[in-house]
Amino acid sequence: MLAPIEKALFAANLGVTPQNDGNIIRITVPPLTEERRRSLVKQVKDIGEHTKIGVRKARQEAKEAIHKMVKNGLPEDMGKDGEARLQKTTDKFTEKVDHLCALKDKEIMAV
Repeated sequence: MLAPIEKALFAANLGVTPQNDGNIIRITVPPLTEERRRSLVKQVKDIGEHTKIGVRKARQEAKEAIHKMVKNGLPEDMGKDGEARLQKTTDKFTEKVDHLCALKDKEIMAV
């Protein structure tokens, strides 16, 4: 199993090179330079943006489901209430992603 693990670690593009000695895999983590820190902050922002895109996509799917339920007989005011709660939940999780990304950026940039 060491060879597939080593290949997966190398393919993950984590900025480290795995070394396989036959029994274990060693990963040497280089010290963080200013350039590396900025690169990590950029990765955090990219991951945060992809996460927010996923949240918005889930919101859109849920909104479409609500519209279908309204077409199939759900009272319109209940549909509007559901959409309002959906938007509130989406905003809450988007803010949470932003907050977590900001915390992680601050943590990475701390020397």
